Amino acid sequence: MQRVLPKLSICLLTLFALYACASNPPHTPVEEKTIAAGKETVPPVVAAEKPVTIPIASETPVPAAPPTSVTEIPLVIAPGEAKPAPPVLPTEKPFPHIALLLPLQSPVFGPAAEAVQQGFMAAIDPKRLLMPVRIYSDFDENNGVVATYRQAIANGARAVVGPLTRSGVSALAAEKDIPVPTLTLNIVEGQPAKQLYFFGMSVEAEARQAAQLAKQHGLHQAIIITIRSQLSQRMQAAFEEEWNGSAQDKDRGILREIEFNDDPTVFADIADITDTTVFLATDAAKARLIRPYLPNKLTIYATSQIFAGNDNTLTNYDLNGIRFVDMPWLLQPDHPAVMIYPRASPPLAPDRERLYALGIDSFRLIQLLLTGKVASALPLDGVSGQIQLNGHTFQRTPISAVFLQGRAQLPDAPVTPAQQIFPDKAISMP
Repeated sequence: MQRVLPKLSICLLTLFALYACASNPPHTPVEEKTIAAGKETVPPVVAAEKPVTIPIASETPVPAAPPTSVTEIPLVIAPGEAKPAPPVLPTEKPFPHIALLLPLQSPVFGPAAEAVQQGFMAAIDPKRLLMPVRIYSDFDENNGVVATYRQAIANGARAVVGPLTRSGVSALAAEKDIPVPTLTLNIVEGQPAKQLYFFGMSVEAEARQAAQLAKQHGLHQAIIITIRSQLSQRMQAAFEEEWNGSAQDKDRGILREIEFNDDPTVFADIADITDTTVFLATDAAKARLIRPYLPNKLTIYATSQIFAGNDNTLTNYDLNGIRFVDMPWLLQPDHPAVMIYPRASPPLAPDRERLYALGIDSFRLIQLLLTGKVASALPLDGVSGQIQLNGHTFQRTPISAVFLQGRAQLPDAPVTPAQQIFPDKAISMP
């Protein structure tokens, strides 16, 4: 009996141990972490050498690998801005860059976009570049601008330049979620988001400047000559608005408005009138047809639309005496602010050269917006003209010029005649 008791005790202990192992462990409550209301923050942008976690479908951390020379610019949503749009997934490893939105693939706008791109890249000084430039070109300016803009932001863009067309800029201007400095390459009306800025080649601005120059010349009556085109109508409206736009202009008026349809008899009764100016809201081809029928003593103004370059000597002789405004890039190639930038090779047509110059100045402006130095840097001596900021629009003031003896030159410069094509032809001066 005494031998049986120890064995029975061992069996009972073994059964107790097996029962204990099969039982569920006691429940321990898991500590729940909460975020206090109003204290949730957006994760800061990390330095280039640290990995950035991108929320993608697989929730796999993806390290960003931008060049080590990139200067990090934090992504800051300005106070008062609209809430960000729904997130767009990146199409590549995000890295800080300047996004250049241009319709390079467009059969209509592609050549103009290429000229802007050439100028933009020509202005880059690699030693002073804040971050690399990435070009976004495969989109429709009429329908795909906003989606491409959102994709650039998702891919890490810290600044955006573009779009180029008026329709594209209008689409982007309608958006209120513009989280980074954005410089469009055209000008539209409206109340844009805080970080959206406009810059472009506005014929309306040139027409207004022509009116201002005529006022400074002491002229009080204006004859406006137009052609049948939308661009001509825009120039006419801008000139008239500036000519009669202030209380000091009560004694100024529009003497006549003439639409030229290749019939020169409409100019038969125009005579020399002492205090009258003529504004040509036309291009170079039409201006060349009109000029011989206008009295030499009348002061005539126009926009850059009539200037096709100083290589076009024959046309320039026909435009003798006409005053106009255009870019230093075309009129002052030896100016120090112009000479520091390389020219396109091979040379471009004058209208493409203007877009090239626009690209140069747009790069300079986006650098100022990125570094917050706009106020201290303006007015900027740009290759497209002197640049000032008015509200959200960077306004450029071209320089004035006049056609004399076959060349366009500054009004106060010594006359530099072009090589005369017809040596026996006398050139009359207005």
